Amino acid sequence: MKNGLKTLLLAAPLCFMGIAQAQTQTVRIATEGAYAPYNFKDSSGKLVGFEIDLAAELCKRAALSCEVHEQAWDGIVPSLLANKYDAIMAAMNITEKREAVISFSRPYVKTPIRFVTTRKGTGADFVSSLPAITLEDIDATETAEIGKLSKLLAGKTIGVQAATAHEGFVKEHMKGATIKSYDKMDNMILDLTAGRIDVGYTSVTFLAPILKKTPDLVEFGPLMTGGQLGRGVAVGVRKTDTDLQKKFSAAIGGMLGDGSMSALAVKWFGIDISAK
Repeated sequence: MKNGLKTLLLAAPLCFMGIAQAQTQTVRIATEGAYAPYNFKDSSGKLVGFEIDLAAELCKRAALSCEVHEQAWDGIVPSLLANKYDAIMAAMNITEKREAVISFSRPYVKTPIRFVTTRKGTGADFVSSLPAITLEDIDATETAEIGKLSKLLAGKTIGVQAATAHEGFVKEHMKGATIKSYDKMDNMILDLTAGRIDVGYTSVTFLAPILKKTPDLVEFGPLMTGGQLGRGVAVGVRKTDTDLQKKFSAAIGGMLGDGSMSALAVKWFGIDISAK
């Protein structure tokens, strides 16, 4: 009996140690680090941006110890599934294709997608009959507008980021165009301004700061949201991590409710794109 009691007493600290380690386990968050103003590196190489600030606030509210790490976009989901990271915060939209592999928190922002070209390039003079298109339920007028864009861009080269919903959209709807996919959107912008591609297709929040410092670039066509472009930007987690998913969703809900998400969006994007 004494030996049994001794064994229990020796085991007890180990049990408490295991509990403490579980409680203080660090949540490793992957971000691209190359998609301003969502996530990028400053002149010192430090990760900064909307999602870096957001990750800090969400982890604080969820009582999580977190680290944010840079990860190339094309390997970000495989790295999550390989347990290299525990979550993704990288301007990733919720899409059916991604939901087949990973789970998402509730959205924290929603951002429209649009074409961009040079002032003398293809599309610069395009006049859209619609200010915006929601892809969940496309009507005849919206279908016709997408058809006009497809005809305009036939034979042209469209730049997009690889493995994104943007890439999926242009491949499906811009059949006559050549699609050039990039590892980073900064490289797409360089090719566009140098005339190596005709147009680009990306989010207006990514384009906003670029248009301010690159006056030769202009947006064209309707603002596009929803459908295959996604239901909003959210935190990605493994399907088995339901508790972590709930914690992030609750923290996001709190920020949306008290206005702090709106304030953070305005700070980084200049407009409120919070997913109310």
